[in-house]
Amino acid sequence: MIRPTPRAVAAFAAGIPLAFALLLADPDLWPYVPAYLFLACFALLADAGLALSPQRLNVQVNLPPALYIGAPEGFQVRLEPTSYRRPVIELLCDVDDNLEQPPRVLAPLDAEEDTLVYFPLRARRRGKARVERLWLRWKGPLGLVYRLRVIELGKDIAVTPNTKAVKHTALQYADPMAIFGIKPQRQQGEGSEFEALREYVPGLDPRSIDWKHSARHMNLLCKEFRSERNHQVVLAFDCGHLMSEPLEGLTKLDHAVNAGLQLGYISLRAGDRIGVYGFDSRVRLFSQPTGGVGTFWRLQRAAAELDYSVDETNFTLGLSSLAARLDRRSLVILQTEFVDTITAELMLENVERLAGRHLVVFVCLQDPQLEATVDGEPGSLDSLARSVIAEEFLRERRVVLERLRRLGVHCLDVRADQIGPALINRYLDIKRRELI
Repeated sequence: MIRPTPRAVAAFAAGIPLAFALLLADPDLWPYVPAYLFLACFALLADAGLALSPQRLNVQVNLPPALYIGAPEGFQVRLEPTSYRRPVIELLCDVDDNLEQPPRVLAPLDAEEDTLVYFPLRARRRGKARVERLWLRWKGPLGLVYRLRVIELGKDIAVTPNTKAVKHTALQYADPMAIFGIKPQRQQGEGSEFEALREYVPGLDPRSIDWKHSARHMNLLCKEFRSERNHQVVLAFDCGHLMSEPLEGLTKLDHAVNAGLQLGYISLRAGDRIGVYGFDSRVRLFSQPTGGVGTFWRLQRAAAELDYSVDETNFTLGLSSLAARLDRRSLVILQTEFVDTITAELMLENVERLAGRHLVVFVCLQDPQLEATVDGEPGSLDSLARSVIAEEFLRERRVVLERLRRLGVHCLDVRADQIGPALINRYLDIKRRELI
C-alpha cells in the first residue's frame, strides 16, 4: 500500500494554485502545466519504486502466551530486510479495550543484523486481551510517499493474576524454616503442639515445668512446644462494584487477588490449608481449603475465576454463607471496601458475628488521590469544599476501622503497593503469637 506523505500533499496543494496564478498572468504558459503534473507523478512513482518493498521485509511477531495483571509485559517484533535499503520503520500496534494502547515505535534498520522492536503491553483487567494487527510504514528516499504494510494478528492472550510476585516471594522464602526466622522457634502458649521434654535450666518459663514427669525422674523437666500447623486459612474476596474501582492502574480486586496469591504461597509453605471464597450480591465461588505447595495451582485457578461485578455487596448473605461452610476455627482474610459509616453498618454487624468464632483480618486499600485532596493547598472555594468532603470520608473510614478493632478484628488499611508485604507480615505475626 502506497500513500503520499504530508510533504508531498503540501507541495501539490501549493503548486496547483501557483499554476493557476501563472496561467491567469500569462496564458501562453499552459504547456508547462501538464509537464509539471507529469514530473510530480513521476517523482511520486520513482520514490515508491526506490523505497523498500514490503515483500523485502521479513517480520516475526512473538506474542506472549499470557499476561500477568499488574506486571510489565510485552512482545517482540523482529525485522529482517532482504534488501540493501535501510529506512526507518514506524510501527504501531492495534489492541482491544482491555489493553493500554502501546506507543508508536521508530526502528532504524541495521545493515549488519536484524532489528528487534519491543512493544509494552499492560492489561487493565483479568480475562482475555486481543492484539488485533501490526502497522508498519516507512518513507521513500525522496520522502514523498509512505510504503505501508499491515500484519493481521488477531490473537487472544489470557490475562491472569500476577504470579510473578509469588515467584519473587518464593525466592525470599526459599528456606523451609524462613517463615520461623533464622532458627526454628518453639512457641509456647495455648494451642501449641508438644514436642519434647528437656531438663529445666534457669531462664526457662517455670510454667512449662511438668511436675508429674519431674517427680518420676527425680529431676526438674519442662515441656518444649512447637508451632502448630495445619491451620485453615480462607481468602475471602468482595467482588462487588466498589472493588472494581481502578487504583494505580489496576482494580482493587486485582490488587487483592495478587496479594492473596502471595499470602497463599507462604501459608502453603507453612503447612496450612488455603481456600478461596468470592461473593457480591450472592456467593460466586468457594474453593475448599487444601494443603501442600503442590496444590498452589488450585489456588491460582480459583483466583482467576473471580470475576468483576457491578452488583452491590450483600455482606449478610456472603459472610453468613461463609460461616456456614467452615466446620472449624479458621483465619479469614476478608478483602473488601466500604464508603462511609452508614453503608458499613451491615458489614460491621456480620463481621462481628463472623469474628465470634473465627479470627478475621480485615483488609482495605487507601486511596492516595483522596489523601492528596485533603493535604493539597486549597486554591479556590471548590477545592476547599472537596478537601473538607474528603476529610470527612477519611474520618468516617477511621471510625469504622476503630470499631472493627474493638471487635477483635485485625485491620489493615494500606496502600496498593504495600498490601502484599503487609498481609504476609500480619499473617506471620498471627502465627508467632499462636492466635489460631
